[in-house]
Amino acid sequence: MMDIIVNILTIIGSLGFFIFGMKVMSEGLQKAAGEQLKLVLATMTKNRYFGVLSGFLITAIIQSSSATTVMTVSFVNAGLLSLTQSAGIMMGANIGTTVTAWLVSIFGFKVHISSLALPIIAIAFPMIFIKRKKIPFWGEFLIGFALLFMGLGFLKESVPDIKSNPELLSFLQEFTHWGYGSYLLFILIGTLLTIIVQSSSASMTITLVLVAKGWISFDIAAALVLGENIGTTITAELASLIGNVYAKRAARIHSMFNIIGVTWMLMIFPFFLMGVDTLTEWLGFANPQTQYTASELTQLSPDQMQLREESVTFGLSIFHTMFNLSNVLLLIGFAPKLVNIATRTVKSKSEEDEEFHLEYIDIATVKTPGLSLLEVKKELVSFGLTTKKMINNIEKMFFEVKLNKTEKLLKKLRKQEENTDRLEIEIANYLLKVSAQELNPKESLIIQSMLSIGSDMERLGDLFYEIGLQLNKKSEERDWFTPKQRTSLISFTNQINDAIENMVKNLGSEWGKIDLILATEMQIEIVKSRKKLQKQHIRNIEKHDYNIKSGLIYSNLYNLLERAGAHIINVNEAIKEVA
Repeated sequence: MMDIIVNILTIIGSLGFFIFGMKVMSEGLQKAAGEQLKLVLATMTKNRYFGVLSGFLITAIIQSSSATTVMTVSFVNAGLLSLTQSAGIMMGANIGTTVTAWLVSIFGFKVHISSLALPIIAIAFPMIFIKRKKIPFWGEFLIGFALLFMGLGFLKESVPDIKSNPELLSFLQEFTHWGYGSYLLFILIGTLLTIIVQSSSASMTITLVLVAKGWISFDIAAALVLGENIGTTITAELASLIGNVYAKRAARIHSMFNIIGVTWMLMIFPFFLMGVDTLTEWLGFANPQTQYTASELTQLSPDQMQLREESVTFGLSIFHTMFNLSNVLLLIGFAPKLVNIATRTVKSKSEEDEEFHLEYIDIATVKTPGLSLLEVKKELVSFGLTTKKMINNIEKMFFEVKLNKTEKLLKKLRKQEENTDRLEIEIANYLLKVSAQELNPKESLIIQSMLSIGSDMERLGDLFYEIGLQLNKKSEERDWFTPKQRTSLISFTNQINDAIENMVKNLGSEWGKIDLILATEMQIEIVKSRKKLQKQHIRNIEKHDYNIKSGLIYSNLYNLLERAGAHIINVNEAIKEVA
């Protein structure tokens, strides 16, 4: 019994060694080339076909489809990629992850690179202490590479030999004679295995070891691979849990793509395996589906066992690649349909779930200055509407008496404020790209005005969030405004709301030709209101009509509202200046 426990722990430890090596290797490479990889994602996604190519290249390089899909989900969450673009990247990541199987098949089972692991570490270890740019990260990559194959070597050694345990193979083979029932069972096992180890590469490696050792037949190993393709979608689903609705939809597209692929593959599974057999034999290997009984396996010579290992591991790598490549070729034309299904099935629960999303700007493509600036203008109108949502939430907070509901409204304001920060940054970055082109004087002036407008509206977001914090603080400390105070503040907030409505209207009008009369009159009234509230406040403090703490919050609020009015008139003036 003790021996069995030790064997199980040894296998788990070997697997942990392998996964740790893959993690170190992947993270080292991402640190060394991370910014370039992000740039590839941002620029090579003009359409779904370029997305497939970029997804494949990045996953093949960093050896982690999970890292690629998580990166993609985060980009969708930030509004830097559309859902259609993300679909292409995730399809490409599925092809890229097959490279791992090839590396393990070639180096792990044929070259025995584990014998070179320690010399590789000897070379890489000093690199992590060299303080020159990215050399330490390349050292991490090499150490991870060595650890990965050391872990694979331990895993192969820790899996019991068939010759020593023929009865266990007989036990496993009891589950392999149920036809499609067996395939469905092992697809489920493959899915669960990948969910547990959180790495399709690791579960693929386990499958390669098991089929090479003769514990499972080739067709069962292929069924495990199909399950691993479903299991790997869980990583993206988990990453999307903290994201917005667009991130959740991107993860759903990835799941649908893999599940649909496994479904059609099951329909033609025996015929597809025959094609894999033919291709494997054409490449000079033995037929990977050649069946051996437990007793026959124990009688194979070491050379015969080596040939069998090569045929099944290379055959499984061929199956993995052919399946994912076929699935991409079959479904890439249906990417818009997958996007539509994801949009319908993953609905937005509330306004804040929509979070940050560039509606009009395609950051990967800078068109002619005229068209680009038109897109930015539309984005600024959307920006203005975001600030209007914030002032609407502030108005709700004035009427709310329950702390938990006040905190919920504050949470909305915080997300919207983060939205405004990112909008300003993305708009400014895009305008920087536009300004690199040849511009006429008017276009240069429009860019300057747009940068100014983005900055003012971002400050509006900051001020509105600060107002929300003040109102939440009042609720937490159970300080209350008098009815007159509350009425005065609500009236003042309505003035700001009207001014924002006028600002949004002007943003959508023809710039340079708007009438500033209404905006100026509104700003004059805002200043008058603040002065009036300040005089009343001083008189009430002198009369001791309310406590100092609520009085301080009250004065902070009307000052913040007046500052918001100043930024609103700045936006209107910037629009007018474009003549």
